Amino acid sequence: MNIITDIASLSIGMKQDSLAQALSISLVKKTLDSSQENSQNLIKMMELSVNSNLGSNLDARA
Repeated sequence: MNIITDIASLSIGMKQDSLAQALSISLVKKTLDSSQENSQNLIKMMELSVNSNLGSNLDARA
């Protein structure tokens, strides 16, 4: 009976490890998606902040 409980214990441990790994991978994927979205939003904000007329004229008095 000892070998049966050992096998059951190993099976439970492997299942718990598998679940923990799946959760970690899911968390990393969500973090990566969020990071990519933030990067895209930052690029859009930078593109919108550029004023093409700024710096095209120089007012100088001598």
